[in-house]
Amino acid sequence: MSGWLERWSSARRTVLRSAAAVAVAALAVSGAVSAPSATAATALPGWLSTRGASIVTSAGTPYTIKAVAWFGMETSNCAPHGLWSISLDEGLRAIAGMGFNTIRLPFSNECLAASSSNSINGAVNADLVALSPLKLMDTVIARAKTYGLSVILDRHRPDSAAQSELWYTGAYSEKRWIDDWKMLAKRYRNEPAVIGVDLHNEPHGPACWNCGDPARDWRAAATRAGNAVLSVNPNLLIIVEGVERQNDGSSTWWGGGLRDAGAAPVTLSVKNRVVYSPHDYPATVHQQSWFSAPNYPANLEAVWDANWGYLVRKNIAPVLLGEFGTKLETASDKAWMSTLVAYLAKTKISYAYWSFNPNSGDTGGLVADDWRTLQKAKLAALQPILTPVTVPAPRPTTSPTASPKPSASTSPKPTTSPKPTTSPKPTTSPRPTASPSASPKPSASPTASPKPSASPTASPKPSATASPKPSASPSSAPRLSAAWVPQSAWGEGYVAELALTAGASVKSWSVSFEAPGTTAVSNAWGMSCTVGGTTVTCTGSDWAAALAPGQTVRVGFQATATKAPAAPALRVSAS
Repeated sequence: MSGWLERWSSARRTVLRSAAAVAVAALAVSGAVSAPSATAATALPGWLSTRGASIVTSAGTPYTIKAVAWFGMETSNCAPHGLWSISLDEGLRAIAGMGFNTIRLPFSNECLAASSSNSINGAVNADLVALSPLKLMDTVIARAKTYGLSVILDRHRPDSAAQSELWYTGAYSEKRWIDDWKMLAKRYRNEPAVIGVDLHNEPHGPACWNCGDPARDWRAAATRAGNAVLSVNPNLLIIVEGVERQNDGSSTWWGGGLRDAGAAPVTLSVKNRVVYSPHDYPATVHQQSWFSAPNYPANLEAVWDANWGYLVRKNIAPVLLGEFGTKLETASDKAWMSTLVAYLAKTKISYAYWSFNPNSGDTGGLVADDWRTLQKAKLAALQPILTPVTVPAPRPTTSPTASPKPSASTSPKPTTSPKPTTSPKPTTSPRPTASPSASPKPSASPTASPKPSASPTASPKPSATASPKPSASPSSAPRLSAAWVPQSAWGEGYVAELALTAGASVKSWSVSFEAPGTTAVSNAWGMSCTVGGTTVTCTGSDWAAALAPGQTVRVGFQATATKAPAAPALRVSAS
């Protein structure tokens, strides 16, 4: 959702730790689509470039990027979701075993400057708990390499609260955006496992292509940022998404419109570096006009060709379909998926599936809520373009050759930049199904529909990185205090977290609150929740069932509702 991830995702889940061997067992026991057919993780391709409509290796061999998004570093957790349940190695091994060769790693500028992440289970990922988000990113890249996985860095949002229409906001200027990209390019300039940078996720709303208005012209901004990145590391692929509203008046998904790129391409100082990256989703994410056409799904190829496929068909430039995904529950979605997979197989277009995470509200993921059980039907649907492999246990490696330490800048006070009108994609929260003309992908973009970019199954992202003051703050420290941390909301639901602080040892706890309009809790992490009338009651479970004195945790849930509670009074019970 990055893609419509901002379909923000919602669910968060808890799982158990596992070592490399357990991950392999998880693939076999949980049920891979079929027995793995290949024998080992493929070698990394190294630096890539473009030639016509192809992405090629340094030897000139065509290369197809087969990526999956693992979101969470763009949320208030500042860490890939699910690390509250599984180990980083288990997740990477599962991804490689499915047949992917790349991870699309969403992040926010806010997290780049943060000193710590949260919602990482220390019993499962002891070596990750104390890392800053940047050092955690180093570790993800280093570990990914051992499983034969390259990494695309995806600037999914400026801050952890919401997806933005434009590449800047009042709090995060264009300069900050470009400076952070240059910092990352420098940090990984000696690390060929980092093959590309996705400059900004899902431009939409006022964003235009080659309109000449410097405040809205995404093509011009991508040119500025792309040249800045290449001035530091000329080996990177520069991944440029489209816009929602195209110059002929048509609208499509957030980031999905590249109809004007052929006549007005992004031209950079280093040749053969641009890869265009649309997003595309099915009717359950947003009801586009083409889904109700009498010749659906036969009409889809023409839609894709017009919006972005022509770039490959006419050998103009490579395309990486940067987000696509579905829960695969309706006949329409199944028709869309099979048609799209056949199109990708025929055109050999690279892609990044949304998402590995099960907590993407509008699409779900490739694993179930336990973060281990494989979604067999989805993997079977991807089989024409994705072949499972057997992944051997990796040898320990050193951390990525990170160039200079990033100078983490503190986040500037908002100057005045316009905040995107758009709704935040719940990167965790599900993408709103309805969405403006642009097709929303939830994770992505609101007007389109936010893609739950992921909100942590672990924890959705709190709109503010700073943790809220506990709702109860008596003069004498209570055994347990709780604060409400809203994450995201859309027409059919919301994601929220609770920030819990133990004033003394807590063996068990529960929190209840009034939430009129809430009908069900579809996912929760760190607790289990029930709905009775207008009251939601949540009880600690798994890694957050018991708390030590002074310990602070964030737990959360995703709810189905007609409206989200704004700041409900929390009734806390602990023993």
